[in-house]
Amino acid sequence: MQNATHADDLQYPAPTSADDGFVRVRGARENNLRNVDVDVPRDAIVAFTGVSGSGKSSLAFGTIYAEAQRRYFESVAPYARRLIQQGHNPKVELITGLPPAVALQQRRGAPSSRSTVGTVTTLSNSLRMLFSRAGTYPSGSTQLDSDAFSPNTAAGACRECHGLGVAHTVTESSLVPDPSLSIRDGAIAAWPGAWQGKNLRDILTHLGYDVDVPWRKLPKKQRDWILFTEEQPVVEVTPQRDRVAKPYKGRFWSARSYVLHTLADSQSASMRERVLAYMESGPCPLCSGTGLTPEALAVTFAGRTIAELNRLPMAELADIVRPTAELNDAGTASRTQLSGESNEVAVAITRDLLQRLTVLVDLGLGYLALGRATPTLSPGEMQRLRIATQLRSGLFGVIYVLDEPSAGLHPADAEPLLDVLEQLKKSGNSVFVVEHNMDVVRRADWLVDVGPRAGEGGGEVLYSGPVDGLAGIEASVTRPFLFEDGRFVTASSGRATGSADGGSGRVSRSSSEIVREPAGWLELKDVRRHNLRGLDARFPLGVLTAVTGVSGSGKSTLVGRALAGLVGSGLKTPLEQDAAAEPAATGSVTGGERIDRLVTVDQKPIGRTPRSNLATYTGLFDAVRKEFAATGQARERGFGAGRFSFNVAGGRCETCQGEGFVAVELLFLPGSYGPCPECGGSRYNPETLEVQYRGRNVADVLAMTVDVAAEYLADVPAAARSLKSLQDVGLGYLRLGQPATELSGGEAQRIKLATELQRAQRGHTLYLLDEPTTGLHPADVQLLMAQLHGLVDAGNSVVVVEHDMSVVAGADWVIDLGPSGGDKGGLIVATGTPESVARSGGSRTAPYLAAALNQGSTSEYSGKSRFDNAAVMS
Repeated sequence: MQNATHADDLQYPAPTSADDGFVRVRGARENNLRNVDVDVPRDAIVAFTGVSGSGKSSLAFGTIYAEAQRRYFESVAPYARRLIQQGHNPKVELITGLPPAVALQQRRGAPSSRSTVGTVTTLSNSLRMLFSRAGTYPSGSTQLDSDAFSPNTAAGACRECHGLGVAHTVTESSLVPDPSLSIRDGAIAAWPGAWQGKNLRDILTHLGYDVDVPWRKLPKKQRDWILFTEEQPVVEVTPQRDRVAKPYKGRFWSARSYVLHTLADSQSASMRERVLAYMESGPCPLCSGTGLTPEALAVTFAGRTIAELNRLPMAELADIVRPTAELNDAGTASRTQLSGESNEVAVAITRDLLQRLTVLVDLGLGYLALGRATPTLSPGEMQRLRIATQLRSGLFGVIYVLDEPSAGLHPADAEPLLDVLEQLKKSGNSVFVVEHNMDVVRRADWLVDVGPRAGEGGGEVLYSGPVDGLAGIEASVTRPFLFEDGRFVTASSGRATGSADGGSGRVSRSSSEIVREPAGWLELKDVRRHNLRGLDARFPLGVLTAVTGVSGSGKSTLVGRALAGLVGSGLKTPLEQDAAAEPAATGSVTGGERIDRLVTVDQKPIGRTPRSNLATYTGLFDAVRKEFAATGQARERGFGAGRFSFNVAGGRCETCQGEGFVAVELLFLPGSYGPCPECGGSRYNPETLEVQYRGRNVADVLAMTVDVAAEYLADVPAAARSLKSLQDVGLGYLRLGQPATELSGGEAQRIKLATELQRAQRGHTLYLLDEPTTGLHPADVQLLMAQLHGLVDAGNSVVVVEHDMSVVAGADWVIDLGPSGGDKGGLIVATGTPESVARSGGSRTAPYLAAALNQGSTSEYSGKSRFDNAAVMS
């Protein structure tokens, strides 16, 4: 195996200047890269491939992009640098021919309901300016500034809900759930119990209210005062039925005042949780859920308010602004006109809006509305939004470094994305993509394959050259997924698979092999949420079900909201949601009595701070700490298991508080992080590190990869079980102490799955996974799917939302939603075995699934690369 690519190792000429069209990397040692040399062409689409953890991201992002970013910061004034969050300096000897770079990495939506599609794309800014300068105002009103049309500013936010659009209120029915009770019998359920509740009741008696008649028989005026008054009268109270107690001064609180006061000021989480049950959340009555002031909602454009336009799919919004955008100069009003839908300002703004909206519609995002909250978007949708923004930026001569741009995309949605990447290249830019989708890799001009394995077994460039040249690299794990007998596998076939060690094994089962019979059915009725409008769906039990459909068709809503929420509520394990997430779906479910447990395996982080890591999340670190505490050295010193935790005082380094790094403040330069000078990054104090288990201290163990630790701890059952599960899902390359903040969404999801796999199985479990193959090389997909099929073979049910057609082809049952996204989706267009869905005429998934089932289909590669005459490293 030959490490790549010194110029004299190649057959193409070795230019001596940066004008030769190549980015030349020498001596890259970032993460697991082994002193890598590689030459990558500019003005081309370059795919970086390799198994998860092989080092491809370390090369593309950690080295090439990081160095371009570092050089840019070098050109910025020192004072300005303090205001910019800078990355790290890559470990590399030299990079030549490197232009400026822009990185577009996979990120989920920002965890804030105030972040929307409009704010991410900045289209909201243009729309607000349109209403400010060219809206139709009511007679006599003054022109509003653009900030007045934003719910996120003081000028525009509704005074009642502060721009959120949601009001948390109390009503008579929420405070008094049973009006047949009297106040003495507890009609006002929101009031506190014990002495406080008795005190309030005695005050009412002193004030002349009847506390012994049913609540509903009290006059409405009295009921409203008791529940909602802001008054707090203080009266002298003689406790009833207590002749010994002395009179006292008592202050009255209405039920609403008590609830709001408890929520705002109580330090008791249980008390706050109790009173929350007596509040109702819904659209703000003042702004009707728009979050805007009445003044802003009085302004219209094309007969619609800005709130109405924000709710429209972008495809419809484009149709609304098009007539104004297409006005010619002769049709526009005077330049001096301050407002009006056909003035010169209106034409200029709508033309820009239309151009930007068209790019998004062409990318298949026309179903999204500008007001759609980003926490509800998939990573694929978020990345396409950012790509569209870059496409309109008009940059020339830069390198775009993209992290799996096809992740989260249906094959039909990936095709327009590829066209956008071509447009970026034709605009004079270079496009470097870290990619696992073989259809995208086939369309690249150049391929850099990193491997051969992950972690310490990777870090080498096995090949750098035109895509078809990879056919001769036997060490490549990527090769079997692209080629068969030296020929390209037909795009989207996806069934030619290889083992993780680079073998060329075929698919695990034939398309004609019938799968498992359902052990029963879960039936959802009248599901309503987003674009699911009264949907009925049936999920077979005891099998592997794949839910498919184009982006925005309703897959995640059906599985992650409806199925999880309805089944979970029956198990008394309701769906967990982010604070900014929308409510679960409504509907009913039958057949849920067959389910004993519900496990949702999503891509949310396993922790939000560096203190959370692989070892602590899986629980294997508990076993490690016990082994250290059982050593003779630890017993002699009186060290218990807690001594070997970096999260508590005692064994940790107090200089860095067990974090392993400290913030370094520099005068005239931005602050940065560096290894702790006291512990050198080990996290522990010297006394703790003196204790060794089999020749290693606890910091050494945290620095081990899963594969190394599996051998080191092979005879420690609790740790070995966790490590084996992590290896089974392809995470053997991760370090035990790797912070949660450094893990991708796909890695976090597999860690959760591994944690679940190590548990003893009890009863029938329903596993729900949202795009589990995101971020996985096809070889890693095989490992993951083997585990999912194993869960089914053990008598459980697995439902996956998935775009990878090789996974769908290997499922037992398919539910395909569509036919399109947004309002044009939300329907089940096909359901059945993969073979039957592949024959469906109305399904956009069908042709791609048919190709995946046609596992033996191959075709000669006829595409011509502009690098056909360039020799490649072998």
